[in-house]
Amino acid sequence: MTVLRTVARWLLAGVLVGAGVGHLTTLRRGFRIAVPDWATRLLRTDKDTIVVVSGVVEILLGAALLLFPGDRRRVGLAIAAFFVAVLPGNIHQWRTGRDAPFLDTDRRRFVRLFLQPVLVAWAVWASR
Repeated sequence: MTVLRTVARWLLAGVLVGAGVGHLTTLRRGFRIAVPDWATRLLRTDKDTIVVVSGVVEILLGAALLLFPGDRRRVGLAIAAFFVAVLPGNIHQWRTGRDAPFLDTDRRRFVRLFLQPVLVAWAVWASR
């Protein structure tokens, strides 16, 4: 079980870092589509800033999961909280029917909503 959790942790860190890099580079425009207008008003900033900051946070969380084994549980819970925090963007994208990378149909956008609880569980389980 320990080996499986270690592999799951490394994969999760890779997914986070990869997604974070995507937020900062080639997938940036697509991620802006998922940011609801209310989020820009609430945070008093623009969609691009939200995408960039969330990308940096993903990279930092992925790196922290591997670099700080003594804080692994707290980092895992922070990752789970992050996945919960971005769920409104996923719902917004599904409701508005806006295409983004890998989410170019209503079905894919809808199925993506059910991936979020899996990601939360993955973060909690892999960081034990």
